Formats: sequence, C-alpha cells, structure tokens
Amino acid sequence: MIVVCPNCSLRLQPNGNKPFVHPFTLRCPKCNSTVNSEPPNPASAQSGLSLGTSPATEHRRYQETEPAPLFQEGGKQATTQNSIDELGRLLGSLIGQGGAAAGNSANVTRPSWNPRKILICTADEHRQNLASQLTQNGYQVFLAQDTRQAVERMRENRLDVVLLDQEFDQTEQGAAFVTREVTVLRPAQRRRLFFVLLSPVLRTMEAHAAFLNNVNAIVNIKDIDDVPRVLEHALRDYNELYKEFNLALNVGAL
Repeated sequence: MIVVCPNCSLRLQPNGNKPFVHPFTLRCPKCNSTVNSEPPNPASAQSGLSLGTSPATEHRRYQETEPAPLFQEGGKQATTQNSIDELGRLLGSLIGQGGAAAGNSANVTRPSWNPRKILICTADEHRQNLASQLTQNGYQVFLAQDTRQAVERMRENRLDVVLLDQEFDQTEQGAAFVTREVTVLRPAQRRRLFFVLLSPVLRTMEAHAAFLNNVNAIVNIKDIDDVPRVLEHALRDYNELYKEFNLALNVGAL
C-alpha cells in the first residue's frame, strides 16, 4: 500500500505490498510531518474517483492551472490598448447600471460595446473554427483546451454563454465536469448563463431534448457553421422570455 505525504508529496510504502485493515499514523522521513491513512474503501475503488485526478479531486497546491485563455483572431495577443478599451467598457457598464437603477428601468437589449463572453469547450477539430466565427460576430471568446482550463474560467469570470461538446476532453470526463459547474449554480446565477450543447445526434433547437439535457439550446454538429446565427436566434427568444423578469430585477438582457 502506498501513502502520499500531504505536505511534501513523498510516496511512502510502510508495509510493502501488504494491505492494511486498520487506520494508522506514521511520520514522513523527509519533512517530519504526521501522515494519517485509512484502508482503501472498496466503494471508492469502483467509482469515478479511481479513474485518476480531476479538477474536483486534485490538490491544487501542487499544480496551478491557468483559466481558458482569450481567443485572438490570427493568434495575436491582447495589447495594452485593448486592455484600456476593455476597462473603459466595464466602467461604462457600471455607469449605465447606476443610471438604470436611478431611473428604475433596465436595458432590454444588449449594448453593442459590451460583447457577450462565451466559453468554448469542444473537441480540437471544431475549436478554432467556432472561435473564429464567434469572434467575427462580436463575441469575446475563451478557448478551453482541457477540463481544468474550462472549470477555472467558469469559476473566475462571469460568462454569458458556455458552448459544450459532448466529446470535450473525454479522458478527464470534461463534459461531466463542465455540466456539474453549471448545475451547482444558484438559480439567480443560472438564469444569467446560456448553456448550449453541441451534439452529434440531437436536432438543432429541439426544445424537448434541451430540457431533458438541462441545457438552454442544442446545436447539431452538422450545423456547426450556423452556430452564430442559431445563438443569436436562441438568445433573442431567451431575452424575450425573461424581459419582464429582468425589468423587475433591473438587470440587462443576456
């Protein structure tokens, strides 16, 4: 049985390959820390935890992960001027929200200077194409290369749209973890996130299938070139559905 020190990550094998049947404590010879261990649980050995590390079970102290980066057309990096422009848009947004509160009204349409933020979690073959399409249609696009980047971005930024492919990072069960991040949101947060599923079998914009899969919209993989148009149509209907609700809460359209 192998025991890992939580302080220095040293792997210890105190009793060779013989299994332990009772909890025990030992001292790490490297850092002198106390290591507590318990016999392996047969139930966990057969669960998803036995498949390997994941964003939910991995110890972050040993591996810091960058969130999904912002996509720039042509591979260009964001410049200082772009950062200044983004800051200006954010300040304008705050001022606009303050004015709306004073007038007891809310924006019912999305202002053009405040682009929607979308996180793309798809297989490699579709990622760049989707990012380019959505960038050209005015979205601020974040590209997740793997599950860790996707989860970090979802926890760090307030996103407007998450586009998930069922084949995203299958090794780490990416689709399951991204879906879980959406599922655990509070109702007020969930209403401000438009969740889209990219599927090889379900029909585009099929409302019943979207309801069963706990998403806001579905896009079939065959219609991937129409994603910006489908999103625009679906978001327009979504904002119309919540129009009066948003006005009552004094929040803008998604």
